[in-house]
Amino acid sequence: MAVNITSQKYSFLINNIGSLLIEGRKKAENQINNILINTYWNIGKIIIEFEQNGKEKAEYGSNLLKNLSQDLKNKYGKGLSQSNVYLMRELYLQYPNFQTLSGKLSWSHYTLLLSIEKKIEKSFYEKQCILERWSFRELRRQIDSNLFNRLITSKNKAEIITLSKKGQIIEKPEDIIKDPYVLDFLKIPENTKYTETELEERIINKISYFLKELGQGFTFFARQYRISFEDKHYYVDLVFYNKLMKCYFLIDLKIKSVTPQDVGQMNFYINYFKNEESKEDDNPPIGLILVARKNKTVVKYALGGITNRLFISKYKLITDKLENKLTKYLIKE
Repeated sequence: MAVNITSQKYSFLINNIGSLLIEGRKKAENQINNILINTYWNIGKIIIEFEQNGKEKAEYGSNLLKNLSQDLKNKYGKGLSQSNVYLMRELYLQYPNFQTLSGKLSWSHYTLLLSIEKKIEKSFYEKQCILERWSFRELRRQIDSNLFNRLITSKNKAEIITLSKKGQIIEKPEDIIKDPYVLDFLKIPENTKYTETELEERIINKISYFLKELGQGFTFFARQYRISFEDKHYYVDLVFYNKLMKCYFLIDLKIKSVTPQDVGQMNFYINYFKNEESKEDDNPPIGLILVARKNKTVVKYALGGITNRLFISKYKLITDKLENKLTKYLIKE
């Protein structure tokens, strides 16, 4: 007797098998990755022990690493370049306790982390990478854009140390604000003229990248959100919702310096969303004016007396070196 298989049942079968395949492949990849890191860590350990016995320090470019790499490649094949062998040695030196290595990060992740000189900064990127599940490419972008330095601009020594140990913990509005925001992924050449509408359009076209730059817990809600009163209409450039803060996050884009009028307008948007759009269990909205330039005096007086959660940050279209605030605190590692 023929069995009548409906398309719905068949689709269910396909989805079930697909889920098992995806889960199985992911477990296999994680297992292979853990074995790879374990192997490289042990290779690093053997190299260090050999150096200690021979009283030789194998810096990058030393004859030991050159010869070791060449002989290993000749006997065991690719993947054993001089730089890779050096990184294996560094892996053991920087993580002498294997248990401190995370099984959630790949060897590629660790090759980037090993290049960071300051332990407190490296620890932050490692924790944040695990928290936000950054790919190798995203971790590289965040390091290149100096995320750590951008987050510590308004923090004291104790807060910086906590940030390095736990990553970015979102507890208050200030925790999700960066200054500056780096929008290098928009690919707008320096000194190019563009309008606010064009800037917004590019952000929308790269919304997944922009969400990563915003940080944890953000979802896109609306573009050019209209607020109407009688015959007048007002538009919020970009509206997001942050699940961690449980509130709307409003952004206005300005390609020039911020003005008192810009601050008043954002304050108006925040009050509207607080009274008309937020649900009972939502927290008050957060407003961010994202500007190309920021006059500190104007910002100081424009924000004076405003109790709403309103912030002003600069955006940059290219990555550049930011001042490292750690030197101010003389944190010894």
